[in-house]
Amino acid sequence: MSILVNASTRVVVQGITGNEGRFHTQQMLEYGTSIVAGVTPGKGGQEVEGVPVFDTVAAAVAETEANAAIQFVPPAFAADAILEAGEAGVDLIVCLTEGIPTVEMLTVRRYIDLAGVKLVGPNTPGLISPGSCKLGVMAGYIHKPGSIGILSRSGTLTYEVVHQLTSLGIGQSTCIGIGGDPIIGLTFSHLLPMFEADPDTQGIILIGEIGGSAEEEAAAIIAEGVSKPIVAFIAGQTAPPGRRMGHAGAIITGGSGTAAAKMAALRDAGVAVAESPDVIGRVMAEQLRA
Repeated sequence: MSILVNASTRVVVQGITGNEGRFHTQQMLEYGTSIVAGVTPGKGGQEVEGVPVFDTVAAAVAETEANAAIQFVPPAFAADAILEAGEAGVDLIVCLTEGIPTVEMLTVRRYIDLAGVKLVGPNTPGLISPGSCKLGVMAGYIHKPGSIGILSRSGTLTYEVVHQLTSLGIGQSTCIGIGGDPIIGLTFSHLLPMFEADPDTQGIILIGEIGGSAEEEAAAIIAEGVSKPIVAFIAGQTAPPGRRMGHAGAIITGGSGTAAAKMAALRDAGVAVAESPDVIGRVMAEQLRA
């Protein structure tokens, strides 16, 4: 099994006629993702890779019964695109866009909380349930269907860990990039219980980074009721306070959000914390044998 997406997920691509939207639509279709519609205002009636294009998400959902949306939309329009998809009745929205103004994401955050819409991102590579559905820009060929769930704030480290696991013959149930911005949709705390409830996920890898409190909050969730083995790694262990390292959310402020504090909280919750990214796969294999 998997969480969030599977072979029955029906996808609408917002921004399908742009260069990025067109290219990644082709890649997702080749992987086997069921893309049933695209949306670009003013270009309804066209086709991209055999996918019908609509002017609005509402029209696309009404015609095709799409239940998930992925967005290749510029920052100035991305927040409105999220709201449009949610209002059209889409259950899951994946927003890859980086650089959405924080004030606009505050509105989005309140909307998705009230509406019960699941949002992955923004500033995410997407998510994949290997062998059944890919919603994003990750290289599908490095993934292997299996039983390890991956949650990550870093796209690059996700690819590294997936490669390690696949090389060890260990497959993945679902891999999710939660996004690197200060305000995102689904967090570690939302997703950990989903993996705990998935009968075919046997272990979980959590890749965090400095800044914010998402990892400490995840540690509390784990301590309260996640029974499956978890391996974690925190990026940015040598980062100086006050300097952003990569993602907008990766900044230590006011003495909080340090790698050391996050690692300590996770260890206290019973998580196996890897000291270096190159051993994450091996540590997971050891946890599965324990």
